[in-house]
Amino acid sequence: MNVLKIVIIGFLILESTNVMALYFFPDSKLANSMGVFKPWEKSKQNPEVHNLVKYLVNWVAGTKLIFILLLIVILVSTDDQTLVLAGAALAVSISSFFWRLFPLIRKMDNNDQIDPKNYSAVLGWMILAFILTFLGAIFLSTSG
Repeated sequence: MNVLKIVIIGFLILESTNVMALYFFPDSKLANSMGVFKPWEKSKQNPEVHNLVKYLVNWVAGTKLIFILLLIVILVSTDDQTLVLAGAALAVSISSFFWRLFPLIRKMDNNDQIDPKNYSAVLGWMILAFILTFLGAIFLSTSG
């Protein structure tokens, strides 16, 4: 099996756990769910705000589900060249985390709105590892 397919399958499994957590266990601190955000609990005190936050959480989960299913279709129906392009697209799209999401979660972490402390750094390193893993798998897949 192509190393890029293995990496994508691993990514699909990881993202699937996040979707399950967001849909069914949003209070959890596991699988990058909402429980790490202290304002998540505070939002429950204002039903209007909490409904908006829940809507956005479910929107994210639904969007992730779309990408998961599209990646599955790509895995089972594409040639190696398209798989490399899909891997590159994943690396680029995942790197967008550092544009808007990382500065925001780091700010929340610094303002003691995240539990556990320094979760933003762990998440940042994890996302960077995903990007580097995709780039490495692309390199290995194209180099022979």
